[in-house]
Amino acid sequence: MNKLSPYILLLLIGLTFTNEGNAQTVRKYSNEFLNIGVGAGALGMSNSNIALVGDVTSGYWNPAGLTRIENNLEIGLMHAEYFASIAQYEYGAVAFKIDDQSAASISYMRFGIDNIPNTSDLIDANGNINYDRLTSFSATDNAFLFSYARKTGIEGLSVGGSAKVIYRQVGDFAHAFGFGLDGGAQYKKDNWRFAAMARDITSTFSAWSFNLDQFKDVFAATGNAMPTNSLEIALPRLILASGYQFTVKEDFGIYPEIDLDMTFDGQRNTVVSSKYMNIDPHLGLQLSYKNVVYIRSGIGNIQKETNFKGDRVTTFQPNIGVGLKILGFSIDYALTNVGNQTYSNVFSLKIDINKMNRGGVDWKNLRFSSVK
Repeated sequence: MNKLSPYILLLLIGLTFTNEGNAQTVRKYSNEFLNIGVGAGALGMSNSNIALVGDVTSGYWNPAGLTRIENNLEIGLMHAEYFASIAQYEYGAVAFKIDDQSAASISYMRFGIDNIPNTSDLIDANGNINYDRLTSFSATDNAFLFSYARKTGIEGLSVGGSAKVIYRQVGDFAHAFGFGLDGGAQYKKDNWRFAAMARDITSTFSAWSFNLDQFKDVFAATGNAMPTNSLEIALPRLILASGYQFTVKEDFGIYPEIDLDMTFDGQRNTVVSSKYMNIDPHLGLQLSYKNVVYIRSGIGNIQKETNFKGDRVTTFQPNIGVGLKILGFSIDYALTNVGNQTYSNVFSLKIDINKMNRGGVDWKNLRFSSVK
């Protein structure tokens, strides 16, 4: 029997606990990479922008916001690194107007750990170490979102939806395909903004397949059951949001927003916690100057924790960010993290493109839009 590296051993144990021999499992933290967020602007506000969003990132945050894009085409890109640069997070999206009433977008996200050493064949049958047999593999989570939004007959109200396709892979050992639906709405009345976002409306299903026959002896020797093909289910979650736009001497803007994340998959460590429903509030603030310069901050991940003295204390995660929008380019930066771990620097870029004629998109004569 070949010896396994700690990476492979941890992987196998994790897969074993993931399935527990069940053919169908509801997971409290299924597809968590989809809850990290996209765009440094939103991350700097602690993900509090369900009501504010109105650009290419709307496909992820709230597809209803796509109706508010001001350009024929918007491109969004983001790169982030987490856990001392071990994990890489990539995002790219394209949004485009269909007509004056509707818009659509395509988004892609990848969260992965690459170049994990696979030493399962490092030692041959004679007990000799041969580094030529050393290989590596990746553990990646991927998602494609196809979003559509349309203005309704009610002034200020837009609705939208996203279909998401998920592909998760752990080397040659396991992979999963998933599918889910999201739906959202935004309503603007004077300076007030309201929004609702329902993720995994019909529950998101991920079908796992395993290829671990080469490790049968390892499972038998460690007393673990072989994982079987299974179906992982992520239950719906609802997000409600409200914000108000203040204007100070025309050039300065102040926008606070509060979002309430509601989950229904069992008790969590949130501000409002029960086995039936949990409510996790997070707040964001954006200061703007002439819609060119932005300063952002936010508070999220509010929890009750036990400190070293054994006392129950309330903790929270503060985030900050800045942004610059000029000549069709928006560059945003956020200092944020995942789960109160080491803070990470996140950068994102958005490009606005307009057509020059009204008779249709002239792809040969595109220009970058100026900031209004």
